[in-house]
Amino acid sequence: MRVLFAAAEAYPLAKVGGLGDVAGSLPKALAAIGHDVRIVLPRHGVIRDVRDDLGAFPVSIGGKTREARLRTSAIDGVPVYLVDAKEWFGRPQVYEYADDGKRFAFLGRAILDLLPAAGWWPDVIHLNDWHTALAAAYLRTTHAKDARYRGIRTVLTIHNLQFQGVYDRDFFIWTGLPAETWNPEGVEFFGRMNFLKAGIVYADRVNTVSPTYAKEIRTETQGERLEGLLRSRASKLSGILNGIDYEVWDPAQDPHIAWRYTRKTVAAKAANKEALQREVGLAGEADTPLLGIVSRLTAQKGFDLVLDAMADLLRLGTQVVLLGTGEKMYEQRLAAMAEENDSLAAALKYDEGLAHRIYAGSDLFLMPSRFEPCGLGQMISLRYGTVPLVRATGGLADTVRDVTAHPTEGNGFVFREYTAEAFLAAARRAVALYRMRPRWSALRARGMGTDLSWAASAQSYEKLYGQAGKA
Repeated sequence: MRVLFAAAEAYPLAKVGGLGDVAGSLPKALAAIGHDVRIVLPRHGVIRDVRDDLGAFPVSIGGKTREARLRTSAIDGVPVYLVDAKEWFGRPQVYEYADDGKRFAFLGRAILDLLPAAGWWPDVIHLNDWHTALAAAYLRTTHAKDARYRGIRTVLTIHNLQFQGVYDRDFFIWTGLPAETWNPEGVEFFGRMNFLKAGIVYADRVNTVSPTYAKEIRTETQGERLEGLLRSRASKLSGILNGIDYEVWDPAQDPHIAWRYTRKTVAAKAANKEALQREVGLAGEADTPLLGIVSRLTAQKGFDLVLDAMADLLRLGTQVVLLGTGEKMYEQRLAAMAEENDSLAAALKYDEGLAHRIYAGSDLFLMPSRFEPCGLGQMISLRYGTVPLVRATGGLADTVRDVTAHPTEGNGFVFREYTAEAFLAAARRAVALYRMRPRWSALRARGMGTDLSWAASAQSYEKLYGQAGKA
């Protein structure tokens, strides 16, 4: 099967968050089971690995025909098409520009318009989040009369329903979509235009990144005002759990960590813990539970709970190491806390190497998310023998089983109520079990034995593509 995987970012060419990890890993897993997979990305200013130039191609949008160049790159042998349009993408950041709507509308149209220049026609275009979602609408409207496009099917993956790409009516006119698509059954959303809604309406299949999140987004609590539409499309909505790239995240060969180890040699984690404590300025206390956090600093990730609980977490006799950037309110408060407490280290930056070392050196990994479509941190921590402590939501609920409730099968600690008290109660249970070294060692080994690779997920996507072809 020929699959074009479309995203705004993909590791290692350009990465901001979890979408970049998925877009860099899933295509490789699909290629490994025999599919002809190619990735399409904007050529952001940060992308330096550019290879062939396949020439210019026209993109009709904004009331005129504009030009982009089609260049190529690769990610571990998977071909990458780069939409090179400096007006829209030749910038140092991937997101957060005032004209993001126009930038990603251009991308949505270019995903289709580049195909003649590429000389390659996919069976399925796999779209990811709102940045690429308009391609599904263009395919079924502006490109519907072109016989070359009629056999193409689309799958849209929603990585986070909170981000939808909502713009004013004037912007809809700029996209060049037919006037008849402006209605509640099309792209109109409470008087505005919604990119993600367009994708949900026009894609042949829609999925999210975990089975539990696929259920949660059909509720008023987590539906982000799209729950009615998603319920009406329930027959084409599914959830497939993400995996992690076992080549990137492998403690046995990780170049970023001090000491490499396997499930059989997990005792080497102690050396990684000591090295991490030294690196971030924490006292090298081997018997002190070290709690790790690698995250965007946002309300979604539970940082109101983290702030409310921090003093009590440290009073349990722990140390905390945190890496991430995000909302200034959280950054400022965490910096102040770290300044006042020598048991808390807060690295308020992006640092891929340090992230690996936190996963390898920590004893416990914290993810108290308000909601979490899938989550990769808990999977990586399991892979590295670092026990996850999570809230039961989305993909966290699908991957972490509470060891207190399931002593012989559990692989972490889980709490349900979104309160600092519930979070702390789970932390107390974790610290207590940490003192019981044989049980902690068994828990850690069980986590490392969990299969969270992309192999199973790739097979599920293979089936989903087949279903899209029957739509």
